Amino acid sequence: MSDFWLHPSLVLILGAIILPFVRGGLRRPFLLAVPLLAFGAVLSMQHGTYGVFSFLDWQLTFGRVDRLSMVFAYIMTLMAIIGTLYGLHVEDAYEHMAAWIYVAGSLGVIFAGDFLVVFLFWEVMAFSSVFLVWFRRRPESLATGYRYLLVHTAGGLALLAGFVLHYQATGDLSFNQLDVHNPTPAIYLIMVGFILNAAVPPFHAWLPDAYGEATVSGAVFMCAFTTKTAVYALARGFAGMEILIPLGVIMALYGVVYAVLENDARRLLAYHIISQVGYMVAGVGIGTEMAINGACAHAFAHILYKGLLFMGVGSVLFMTGKSKFSELGGLYKKMPLAFVFTLIGGLSISAFPLFSGFVSKSMIVAAGFEEHLYWAAFLLTLASAGTFLHTGLKVPYFIWFGKNNCSQETWDKAADPPWNMQFAMIIASVFCIFIGSYTPYLYKMLPYQSTAADYALMVYSSYHVAESLQILLFTALGFFLFIKKLAPEPTISIDLDWFYRKGGRGFLWLAKKPIQSTDNAVNTAYTWLGLTPLMTSARFWSWFDWHAIDGVVDGIARGVRGIGGRVRQLQAGQLQVNIFYTVAIAAVLLILFALSN
Repeated sequence: MSDFWLHPSLVLILGAIILPFVRGGLRRPFLLAVPLLAFGAVLSMQHGTYGVFSFLDWQLTFGRVDRLSMVFAYIMTLMAIIGTLYGLHVEDAYEHMAAWIYVAGSLGVIFAGDFLVVFLFWEVMAFSSVFLVWFRRRPESLATGYRYLLVHTAGGLALLAGFVLHYQATGDLSFNQLDVHNPTPAIYLIMVGFILNAAVPPFHAWLPDAYGEATVSGAVFMCAFTTKTAVYALARGFAGMEILIPLGVIMALYGVVYAVLENDARRLLAYHIISQVGYMVAGVGIGTEMAINGACAHAFAHILYKGLLFMGVGSVLFMTGKSKFSELGGLYKKMPLAFVFTLIGGLSISAFPLFSGFVSKSMIVAAGFEEHLYWAAFLLTLASAGTFLHTGLKVPYFIWFGKNNCSQETWDKAADPPWNMQFAMIIASVFCIFIGSYTPYLYKMLPYQSTAADYALMVYSSYHVAESLQILLFTALGFFLFIKKLAPEPTISIDLDWFYRKGGRGFLWLAKKPIQSTDNAVNTAYTWLGLTPLMTSARFWSWFDWHAIDGVVDGIARGVRGIGGRVRQLQAGQLQVNIFYTVAIAAVLLILFALSN
């Protein structure tokens, strides 16, 4: 039994299969028991390699357990518990099944030791998470889900092509650090597959599109797993790949700009996922021990505070049916607890001292300064100010304190959400504060312990605290000075998804109009100029063959057949009869002649 290893993905998949058969009062305890068991499986793991199976000529490794995989597995199974608790009121068993299989796919990638297993679980993630969009059951949900699926299918194909080329070149499918200093086309294809799931521009527009349209509880799961699984994959295979540094910085700034412009609260938070994941991607690109620690720590913190923020605005959507700032406002009287929880998430993501983002985000910035990447470090610091502007200030202010734009129906429905949603937000809030206040809890899980211990001594230095507070306070001052300019308006921001939306419509028009019209014209011309004369000629020659040629030939044949029939009758006994009658008549005549003499 000492070698026994239980894969948490197996727990979640089996739980999803059994769930539809669990009814009545057992449903909710079972919903909580399954992710708790998966979390327990992670806590009981020892470092090593498990679940190795032979398949054809390959060795498939389902369980590679080390410090890097453990920190991601820990927070993902913890978030599965929180997300399931948040959605405990959801009666649709299939939504829970999709969420658990989605988490199972993510954990499968985390523990995968080879590219085949990575690809298997990578596709499980994509094809299960799309149902969290479709289960909202709006007309927009169907279209959004198809776009999400098409984009991720394209990313999966790029990933598969990279794996095939890499295996052809090296004969090895092990999922380890790649030679990023001498990248091949295979390495670039693998990277494209990973950064698409990380939502790196220009492969990012699927994220606000899908997360803004997902179900209330589905969005809580989606915000936590896809992009962070991609960050893990990049950290595992692409640490130190320099092109990821500018890509990450662009992400951090790009997401902030679009978040400021956004009118829908959940789409704003989705855009800010792009910004926050940009820090992690840049950290992987820097590639030092501190940078990788920072990327892991920030992914850990981000899963909790972003989940908390999606739970907060999801509560507003669940209770009122609205998520646009221009249709909300003044809800502090009706939903005070949801406001407190959302504010904690906003302070955490803004890297406010004593909150989780403060002890994780700054590690990546410090790694940039250590490597003399001053431009990257300063731009990431600038993006941090933008984060506080829109998520720490804009979201809570315009939902709970701004001008009341609620309709009477919305106002009447507004109230704090059910107990399970509140309890899930309490747990996430406690973790956000605990991580920021007691740094050893998180730092002891990071891959490089000595580096984490060194940074723990300086994270709460007076200089760092003073610097962070100055940035936050000046950002707050700017927000209130320009608050009228930041007032929400019912507008739509055009993003790079415009190209594939319009491109798709253009391709459909091209297929239906010019191409189909040309095909129809060719078919019509062929029918009238080719097929009709051919069929007319065929009918004429058929008539000629039947009436002319066959008439003569068949007439002769019929005559011959008639003669033959007569001859056959004679041969069959008619001749003998005639001879008999002739002889009889002759005999009679001879007798009469003799008598007459």
